[in-house]
Amino acid sequence: MMRRMARTALPPVPPPGRPGPLADLRDAQTYRTALYVALALPLGALGAGLLLGGVLAGVVTLPLLVGAGLLLGTLWLVPGLADVQRGMARLLGLHFAPAPPPPAGGAAGWLRATLADGATYRALMFHLLQLPLAALCWAVLGVLLTASVLGLTAPWWAAGPLPVSWGGGEVTLAAPGVAGLVLAGAGGLLVTGGVLNLLGRVWAWLAFALLSVPPDGASARREVVALRRAAGRVALGDDLGATLADLAGQARAASTAAAVALTAPDGTLRTRSGPDDPALHGPGPLPPPGGADVRPLPGGGTLATLPVVAGGQDGGTLRATYAPGTRPGADELAFLLSIADHAGTALHAAELIRRAGERGGELERARLARELHDSVAQALYGITLGAKTALATLERDPARARESLDYTIRLAEGGVSEMKALLFSLRPDALEEGGLVAALALTAHALEARHGLTVHTEMPQEPALTPHAQAAAYRVAQEALHNVVKHARAREVRLSLREEGNAVRLTVRDDGRGFDPAAPPGGTLGQRSMRERAREAGGELRVHSRPGAGTTVTLTLPTAPPEATEAGA
Repeated sequence: MMRRMARTALPPVPPPGRPGPLADLRDAQTYRTALYVALALPLGALGAGLLLGGVLAGVVTLPLLVGAGLLLGTLWLVPGLADVQRGMARLLGLHFAPAPPPPAGGAAGWLRATLADGATYRALMFHLLQLPLAALCWAVLGVLLTASVLGLTAPWWAAGPLPVSWGGGEVTLAAPGVAGLVLAGAGGLLVTGGVLNLLGRVWAWLAFALLSVPPDGASARREVVALRRAAGRVALGDDLGATLADLAGQARAASTAAAVALTAPDGTLRTRSGPDDPALHGPGPLPPPGGADVRPLPGGGTLATLPVVAGGQDGGTLRATYAPGTRPGADELAFLLSIADHAGTALHAAELIRRAGERGGELERARLARELHDSVAQALYGITLGAKTALATLERDPARARESLDYTIRLAEGGVSEMKALLFSLRPDALEEGGLVAALALTAHALEARHGLTVHTEMPQEPALTPHAQAAAYRVAQEALHNVVKHARAREVRLSLREEGNAVRLTVRDDGRGFDPAAPPGGTLGQRSMRERAREAGGELRVHSRPGAGTTVTLTLPTAPPEATEAGA
């Protein structure tokens, strides 16, 4: 299938260093060029005759109504003949995008658009130049071929006396002379092959300059859509490998490249879209900063290499290979450079996420140390004091010893609950093992033991939620209870988890001092975090509060389908 190719297609570039004197004669492009030159003269004569004849006839008959019709018909022939010439240019290795459809508006709209289009006048110039240039090519090639044929056939026509007299006598070629003519004829064929390839490049440059179709709006829209999707993929940033693969695919789909690859600084292939090519692997050319390196490949194709910069550092390269006869233009290189910039942004974001993860681990360890110091360590210290007090008063005051032992038992139970709550906070997958109800019960028990709050729980059964929704509900409950301890100054908290129809409702209600929800725009950071978790899980979070009337946090999540809960189990 022919891919889109507009002004980004350039004349074919010969492979570098083609060896051997017979290379031109062995190259199939030589014979395709010969066919093009052979057809150029009759087609050029036909085109020039139709156009010049139509113009002259139209001008002569202009006073009559026929003249205007002839001129319009001649103008209509210009793009039609140009399409024929574009089809012939395939023999030279050029491929053009089809001309855009005529604009709406009838004959008047077509006339205005055709007269205002610069491609019309470039095509007209090509038709006028084709005939004399083709005649010159025929003359040059005719002389070369005639001389070559005469030289190669010298053994036959030079066997007898030549029709030339010298000093009254006849001229006859000896064997060395005949051999020289044969060698000259063979050399003429080699020269003819080289001249044909040279003429092919001349015709290709002329056809490209005068017959190229300007880029259509569809190609520009494809590039815009590709850049928009690339930006969205980079912003998502969920998987670096998938992001880079998608960028390579978008670059190939919206360009004329046969394959697009992203490589690491050492040349290692990160990802590829399209057929494999040795040029996509290993060390390659170093493109200039913000520019591109475009060079021919040994097989006749083209390689474009663009830099990928990740946070000011070398992030590798974007490489694009093109079929023989195709090279990227400035617009396409600018598009590929934008894709390379997106790849650099994705690499830089992945590095920042990695560093943030490492830093987050350090912060989490510090938080765990604080939690252990404030909760479990204090509980163990209290247990030690209670046990010592009970031991000291066991014989002389058994009642006080019993009180000390009861206090010690309560501290031990609170420490165990606190430790389990910490383990749940560190291991979200524990929700899958114990369930959401068990996790919330441990959190509530730890809250009572540590802060002296009275927590009333109403959680009759495990709700039907996906693992992702379970984690969101647990984190929202944690944040809501944390806010109760930190801000509410409450004495009692009611924690409810119920499944109602196709929804699961989690409620955290306290009797604290409350607040004005409209005071902080958008809510506090904790509220925004809870709302984001609810939204990511497909649910909704509502916060109702009034100064002096406590606060109620309600999270509503959709129930999971049976197959999802079975898979989670």
